[in-house]
Amino acid sequence: MSRVGKMPIELPKGAEATITAEQITVKGPLGSLSQSLNGLVKIENNAGTLKFAAANDSREANAMYGTMRALVNNMVNGVTKGFEKKLNLVGVGYRAQAQGDKLNLSLGFSHPVVHQMPAGVTCATPTQTEILIKGISRQQVGQVAAEVRAYRSPEPYKGKGVRYSDEVVVIKETKKK
Repeated sequence: MSRVGKMPIELPKGAEATITAEQITVKGPLGSLSQSLNGLVKIENNAGTLKFAAANDSREANAMYGTMRALVNNMVNGVTKGFEKKLNLVGVGYRAQAQGDKLNLSLGFSHPVVHQMPAGVTCATPTQTEILIKGISRQQVGQVAAEVRAYRSPEPYKGKGVRYSDEVVVIKETKKK
C-alpha cells in the first residue's frame, strides 16, 4: 500500500477540483491545471477532500495511485500558492536580465544567451546575479530552471556557472606535481 496515496488532499479556500472520466482539473486563484487520469486509480471528492484509491490489487495500480496523489497535490499547491526556483550566477562578468518573457544571460560566451520563457512561467532578476523563476506548474518551473542551468552548469574547480540557490558545489583540488 502506498503511504503517500493514503493521505487525503484538503482543498484550500478558493480551490476547486473537477473530475471527469478522463481527466482532473484543479482551479484556483492563480489559474487552472489539468491532469489526465489513469484507469488504475479511483478519485473521489467528498466536500473539498480528495481521496485516492487503487482500482484493483495489482502492483501497477498500487504504485500509480500514490503517484497520482502526488501530482494532484502539486497541482493544488500550484494554483493556490505557486512554485518558484531561485538560481545564482557565480563568475566574473556573469549577468542576467529579464526582459518581458525573455531572459538575457551573459555567461562568458562570445555571444549573449537569450532564453524564451514558455507560457505560464515568468522570470525576474532581483539582482544581476540572481534569477527567480515562478509559475503554477511544478514540472514546468523545474524544467525551465534546469534548462537555464544547463547553459553553464557549475564546474568543479572554480565553482563558476549557474547554480540553484540551495545547491552545494564541491570544489576539487587542482593537480599537484
